[in-house]
This record gives sequence, C-alpha cells and structure tokens, in this order.
Amino acid sequence: MADLSRRYPSVAHMKEEARTRIPGFAWEYMTGGIGPEENVRRNVDDLQAVQMMPRYLNGEADVPLFSTSLFGAQLDAPFGVAPMGLNGLIWPGCEKPIAAAARAQNIVHVLSTHATQSLEDMKRHSGASGWFQLYPPNDPEMESDLIRKAREAGYQVLVVTVDIPAPTRRDRDIRNGLSVPPEITMRTLSHVLTRPRWLLRLAQYGMPHFRNLEPYAPPGLSITQLGAFLGKILSGHITADRLKRIRDQWPGKLVVKGVLDPDEAAIYMAAGADGVIVSNHGGRQLDAAPSSAAMLPKIRAKLGPEALVMVDGGVRSGLDIARMIALGADYVFLGRPFLFAAAVSDEGPAHLIDVLKQELFGTMQQVGAATLSDLPSFLHKP
Repeated sequence: MADLSRRYPSVAHMKEEARTRIPGFAWEYMTGGIGPEENVRRNVDDLQAVQMMPRYLNGEADVPLFSTSLFGAQLDAPFGVAPMGLNGLIWPGCEKPIAAAARAQNIVHVLSTHATQSLEDMKRHSGASGWFQLYPPNDPEMESDLIRKAREAGYQVLVVTVDIPAPTRRDRDIRNGLSVPPEITMRTLSHVLTRPRWLLRLAQYGMPHFRNLEPYAPPGLSITQLGAFLGKILSGHITADRLKRIRDQWPGKLVVKGVLDPDEAAIYMAAGADGVIVSNHGGRQLDAAPSSAAMLPKIRAKLGPEALVMVDGGVRSGLDIARMIALGADYVFLGRPFLFAAAVSDEGPAHLIDVLKQELFGTMQQVGAATLSDLPSFLHKP
C-alpha cells in the first residue's frame, strides 16, 4: 500500500493511470454521459462550487469521528460503492476485489443488476456490506424472480433504480458499437491491442456476460438481439403502484435510487421506501437534469431531518464527501473512482477507501467539525 500511496495519492492520479490501461470504448462508456455531457460536468462543477467556512476554536475536532450507521448496521465511514454496470468489461475481474475491499473496510457495496458477476456469487464477497440494486423489469414474473434470488442470496437492502424509463441514445456508445460481450471490429480491435494489461485480464477472467439477466433471454440471440431484448424488458416508468408491488414482495429495507424531484421523493417514501438516493445516474440519462448537489438540500428540506437521504454524483474526494454531508446527505456513494482504482491494482479499491478516509478526516479537522452532524453548520454561502 505504501507504493500505491506515493504513486496514487488522489482519485485524479488513479484516473490518469487507469486511462492508459482501459480500452477506449470501455473508457468512454464509463466516463461519458449523454449528448454534450453537460450533466456529467455539472455534477462535478456544482459540487466543487460548494464552499465551507473553517472555524478554529473547537478542540474536539482534533480527532473527528466519521463512523455512521444505516439500518442498524454500524459502518466505518459515511461513503460506499455505488452500483455500476459492465464492470467486467471496463476492467475484467474487478468486481470481486471492489466488493472484498468494501467488506474488509466495513462500507456499503451496492451490486448492479447489470453486473457481470452473479448476485449470488457477489454476496459471498460483499458479505453483510452488500446491497442489491434492481432495475425493475416490466415482466412481473422476471421481476419477482430477481427479487426472490436477491432475498435467498441474503441481501437485506434492495435499491430500486427508477431513473431509466427508456433506453438512452449515448453518442459515444453508438460510435463505439458498445456491447457485451464486445463485438470484434477494427475499431474495438485497435482499442484493445494498445491495452495489453486489459487483454491479459480478459484472458484470465473470460468474456463478460450479464450473469443476472441472460438467464431470462430467449436462447440463441445474437449480441445485437440480446441488447435489444434487455433494452425492451428493462424499460418503463416506476410508478408508485409498481414500487408498491416491489415493496410487497421485499421483506427487507427498500431504497429508491435516481430521485431528483422533492415531491417525487416524498411520494416514494409514502409508498413504502425506507430511504432515497439523490442521483441523476452520473449524468447519463438526461443532459438537462440538475446536479445531485443542487437537488440534495431541497430533498432534505422536503423529507425532513429524520428521513434517510443518500446521494451520488460527481464525488471525487473526501472533501466532496464532506460537502455532500454538509448539503444534507446521510451517506454518499461513489462509482467511477472505484473503477479507476481497480484498474490501477487489485489493491486499488482498498487504497481508494484509505485515501477517502484520510481526506475526509483532514477536511473535518480543517473546518472544525468533530462529527458528521456538525458539517452542515460549516456551509459557506458567499
């Protein structure tokens, strides 16, 4: 870890190295958004614009405390791993080291329906830290079966993503012909031949597949046909009635992810959600959407101080985690940085968690916050 600390002291350094290792089509899928990608930039820019006023009289902030609890589970830090799809394409074999690092350091790990490892296998790696994120299919039988599998695998928290009502048209992915498994074209071949580390890992771990979704597809589909099937089956708005149907089937805690509108946040809570994740899907769905940082305080105000409000979007440091908590979040999720870290080293995800903890600790010392609940009082509004 000492060598990683010197070489990659921040997320920015991990990102710089990861770009030299990940093929272009996978890199563009991971880092890109939709359309001109203003929403991706807005997530970062709005968060970077949040200022905090340091105060130096509080001696209790010499050793700040940032452990927290969610649903009765004590956690070592107020941040976790957001659900990310296609991880095995972006960096083959990365999903298990990320989950294992989250488990070892006692932070939440959320597995995507679009993971390239099965939800059952991944639960053995994430342990009690593991939550499962459900893209609700519009086939009630398939929906019930996925919920059953998650329940039987031992997941206690189900994260229902609501912000993908229809397939999106992302320019970068169209140009690259992105698919899983990847189509072998002259373009993709030129990308992978310049990334020998990625090729070696692909040879070691095999071609990625949608392990949780392919069992429901008709047999014998081509790559293009499979993509069309998944796009069709996972479309449709998650209305309050659909959420209630999921709520009735799920005995554990239920979180709604992809909420931006305060009124809708209240409706989801009234329909049985135990918490919400403020998110615009990393800027990948609607380029005109507001940032997570802009909507977080409004949703907190709407739901009140007792509601569980979490967030993702644009978080790249421990300082950013502090900013989100100051804006009203109880817990903060990061996605892309964990993939940057995984591409650096199998120990990269654990290193990233260490870096974020150190940055958060230092930020709290600098502003004078002894606990996480102190952070909102240090927001500065010029």
